[in-house]
Amino acid sequence: MDFQAGILRDGSPMESLEKQLICPICLEMFSKPVVILPCQHNLCRKCANDIFQASNPYWQNRGSVVSGGRFRCPSCRHEVLLDRHGVYGLQRNLLVENIIDIYKQECSRPLKKGEHPMCKEHEDERINIYCVTCEVPTCSMCKVFGAHKDCEVAPLQSVFQGQKSELNNCISMLVAGNDRIQTIISQLEDSCRSTEENSEAAKRELCARFDALAELLEEKKSEMLQRITQEQGDKTSFVQGLIHQYKEQLEKSSRLVETAVQAMEEPDGAAFLMNAKQLIKTIVEASKGGRLEKIEQGYESMDAFTVSLDHLTEAVHALDFIPTEEDEEFFDGEEEEEEEELEEKEDAAPERTVMAPL
Repeated sequence: MDFQAGILRDGSPMESLEKQLICPICLEMFSKPVVILPCQHNLCRKCANDIFQASNPYWQNRGSVVSGGRFRCPSCRHEVLLDRHGVYGLQRNLLVENIIDIYKQECSRPLKKGEHPMCKEHEDERINIYCVTCEVPTCSMCKVFGAHKDCEVAPLQSVFQGQKSELNNCISMLVAGNDRIQTIISQLEDSCRSTEENSEAAKRELCARFDALAELLEEKKSEMLQRITQEQGDKTSFVQGLIHQYKEQLEKSSRLVETAVQAMEEPDGAAFLMNAKQLIKTIVEASKGGRLEKIEQGYESMDAFTVSLDHLTEAVHALDFIPTEEDEEFFDGEEEEEEEELEEKEDAAPERTVMAPL
């Protein structure tokens, strides 16, 4: 339960008192505390009943035929014996209940004068207006006699509500942006998985084709597998780099949302306005930040690494992946050069005599 404990100073008697009013089971302030005899420790009646039920599963209600039960105090492990009434037979600690009521009333009291933000120039004056010209909260004396006497001012509450509404819009904008980033990250992760799956499929097909060939194909097979692996590594490294960048941006935006939400919880207008302007400016700048790079559609495709083995054994050393349309002209030129070289070698080679078998 939240009772504005933040208005109390660290180490104050009220803070120490609050620690003594916490139930050791639910870690909340006692609700209908009961005394566990004879160790005198306290528990919420509901928490005590939960422990009792867990320790005595056959005990059903006050009218049960079971005579009673027992359980151990969670604070000191002392064994507690109960009659047929169970936890409802324990005495309620009215003193603790009264202390809790007093504590709640004390915590709900409004802030004292000394706890309200005061003007640095006029120490006895509360900050109660907002200087529109300088964009800072200030006091009435500064407007009448001080540094803001020639400035335009506005009621603190109206500016407080306006900037709080603006900050709320900024939070909504950041949250929407984070949702979009998360969607992109999911798409990138799917693309990375598809790239790996398609690469593995291309490898399996390539291996199946090369396994049918003789030992002459092994060196070429290793070379082409290396090219697929290189392409896979290049693509996945690039996509993983993008994922890392988007996650960093998401983390920064999430931290900024957390800061903005904490600022929204500030009930005092003057204290809120001291940081709201800079926070809004930071959020707007973050929302306008640099656009991260995206991958093109079909980036994960590995179709370019399809190979055809429907040619002669003599052409094995010239095997390569099927070229794209842009590369066809380049490869056609290379094939013509290779054919010319083969023809020159055949013309220069001496004639061989073939001996018939005996």
